[in-house]
Amino acid sequence: MKAPKGKSSESLPRTRSGVAAGSREDFPSANKALLRFMTCGSVDDGKSTLVGRLLHDCGEIADDHLAALAADSAKHGTRGGEADFALLFDGLAAEREQGITIDVAYRYFGTRNRRFIIADTPGHEQYTCNMVTAASNADAALLVLDARKGLLAQTHRHLVLCHLMGVKTIILAVNKMDLTGYDAARFGEIERAFRQTCDGLGITKPVVIPVEATTGGNVVARARAMPWYAGQTVIEALEAIAPDAAAESAGFCLPVQWVCRPDAAFRGYAGGVIGGTLRAGAAIRVLPSGQRSEIARITSQAGDLAEIAAGNAAMVTLTGEIDITRGDVIVAADADIECSDQIAADIVAFPGSGLVPGRSYILQSGPQRIPATISRLRHRLNVETLEEEPARRLDVNEIGHAQLTLARPLVFRPYASSRALGGFILIDRETGATVGAGVVRFSLRRAANLRWQEFDVTSAARAGMKHQTPFCLWLTGLSGAGKSTIANLVERRLAALGKHTYCLDGDNVRHGLNRDLGFSEADRVENIRRVTEVARLMLDAGLIVLVSFISPFRAERDVARERIGAGFVEIHVDAPLALCESRDTKGLYAKARAGQLKNFTGIDQPYEAPLAPDFVIDGAASDPAAEVDRLVAKLVALGLLSPGS
Repeated sequence: MKAPKGKSSESLPRTRSGVAAGSREDFPSANKALLRFMTCGSVDDGKSTLVGRLLHDCGEIADDHLAALAADSAKHGTRGGEADFALLFDGLAAEREQGITIDVAYRYFGTRNRRFIIADTPGHEQYTCNMVTAASNADAALLVLDARKGLLAQTHRHLVLCHLMGVKTIILAVNKMDLTGYDAARFGEIERAFRQTCDGLGITKPVVIPVEATTGGNVVARARAMPWYAGQTVIEALEAIAPDAAAESAGFCLPVQWVCRPDAAFRGYAGGVIGGTLRAGAAIRVLPSGQRSEIARITSQAGDLAEIAAGNAAMVTLTGEIDITRGDVIVAADADIECSDQIAADIVAFPGSGLVPGRSYILQSGPQRIPATISRLRHRLNVETLEEEPARRLDVNEIGHAQLTLARPLVFRPYASSRALGGFILIDRETGATVGAGVVRFSLRRAANLRWQEFDVTSAARAGMKHQTPFCLWLTGLSGAGKSTIANLVERRLAALGKHTYCLDGDNVRHGLNRDLGFSEADRVENIRRVTEVARLMLDAGLIVLVSFISPFRAERDVARERIGAGFVEIHVDAPLALCESRDTKGLYAKARAGQLKNFTGIDQPYEAPLAPDFVIDGAASDPAAEVDRLVAKLVALGLLSPGS
């Protein structure tokens, strides 16, 4: 690569490391430490411009790229024909048209002292999830703000998220100092406020630098217009960051991505090695089962290996036959790695419907995919004041501390010890979309002290005494569809047959067990969670249980089906909304239409009809008894009732 046309490398300023801005020297890189850093900050504060200028002044832009930049600047630039360095990173058409960063852009560059991988992240709130993704892989963050605006809510949010995701070094670039007249007092005001916020988060020794990104002042070359600043330039601060030698130091582990079984003679387990060095003959444990064995072979395309270091992919075989599946983790026999089905975590909500306690998600950590529920949301963090506030849910970009209950144990290290084993995402079970990300802080030890108490009188014995097969009829539908009417008729029919039943009705349960719950989405989710657990206990008692609830969300009904298991029968009592409103003796629909009743299903809160219910009852039928006859016939066909019932 060559210097920009019209300039010689001698005429350009030099860094303390001796690199001529605008030129590139071919330095041997094998022994230079690699630093991954990211940029973040509010929209239009100049992140992409600063990074583009950094690359330019470090001589990392080839002549053909400079020529392309000149053409792009003339077409899309905002600098009146001058080079618009933001365009080096804003590569998407939508980014150039709107003048914003949307996706994360990565770029490699190097100086005499260091190699870098930079991730330029979006500033808009709606793309905060992209910023979180970049932060999870960054060693340092270059946080940029407009000196005229100072610390904004998004600046605070990005700072908190960087800290949450384990970014240990924060550099604040106070940009656009030229637009403040290079006001040292303004810079000092911002620096004091920023350091105070860092102190509140426990961030030690942040670096604060006044910069002028468009001209490169204090980016690589020192700004002559700010003689009052004697600290580091941006490139000097980046070069001075010490590598984190303690990362992933607690011994090797191999999360199993793939079980290779080409024939009966070979069974291999493939994945990426995390931490330490994996050696043939090493004693291992398989988590979460705890089974022990030894590494028999480490295989590769080039043949068997004696050892393999962290950061590389490996396939291993073990001595003896062990049941291992994708998501299990092979660890050193003495590794300090935890397993728990209840964890405390910090989480951030991504765009979507928000994170709701009681709702089931898929927690994914590496190849581990486990159904998980936010069992308790302890608080939400106010990113500007750093105060902990009560919350019933987390909406997009909100950060909270929560307790999660998992369907089976998660293998993890606390995020502070291992990003790879301590980070996770939350996935919506209905859409498959990523709706949140989190970091594991610690295991809830009380989970290990709990076990299901077995009694001599079993569930089967209780059912046998009642001469029946326990099952759950889950009736769902709009208010006024006829759920309670159908449930009543079904229970009368079952009682006439000598069956032992109990009906859990939405209104009745709210008089006692759920009287503390309202009708918000979070409260409805918790309402169904509690009812599901009560139904399970009643089934364990040998009863036939009828659940008559609106239960508007598919996700919660799906969880109920999973928790209850065999014998769960989902019945959709289907009736048009207009008919339901005409049957409304309580006047609830009218109040909801008038705005006097909030969160009413079918009006201002959605009802998600079952996609594949086990049975559909016509709520508009003139003869409900005939619908019950059809249902009883269905139960006989399913083997839940005996013929002739």
